[in-house]
Amino acid sequence: MNNAYLQLGSNIGDRKKFLEVAESFISKDLGVIKKKSKIYESSPWGVDNQRFFLNQVLLLKTNLDSSNLLISIESIEKQMGRVRVKKWGERIIDIDILFFNNEIIETPDLYIPHRYISKRRFVLEPLFEIASNLNHPKYNKTISQLLEECIDKEKVEIHAV
Repeated sequence: MNNAYLQLGSNIGDRKKFLEVAESFISKDLGVIKKKSKIYESSPWGVDNQRFFLNQVLLLKTNLDSSNLLISIESIEKQMGRVRVKKWGERIIDIDILFFNNEIIETPDLYIPHRYISKRRFVLEPLFEIASNLNHPKYNKTISQLLEECIDKEKVEIHAV
């Protein structure tokens, strides 16, 4: 079994519902969700004039390898109606692979650990909640250390239900 940490995000429509639907697809098609963070609300990173995101991090136990996990995630996004118009654009759902076991993968299609983990508070906060001692294999630092060093000042808070 492989361990994959996934980040879910949505900033269009019923954002919370889209996270729930994505979680349902992930449970049904990809493996067993072993842990999940609370849902966080954050300002859009790298762009202006967009609605705030709801984000959540999941720990998934899966039999899929990293390439097939990516293909399956893209299929879920497509089934949910995601259309990729522009980089960092608004989206119904975004599912990113943050970590896959302790692997470092750098191909044109797949970059693990996700290249922006250490720069994004909206990733680090929910990841810290469920895996504070997880070690980033490329930087050899824990999530706790990366969060402490993060200079991102964007707003990130637990979403009020």
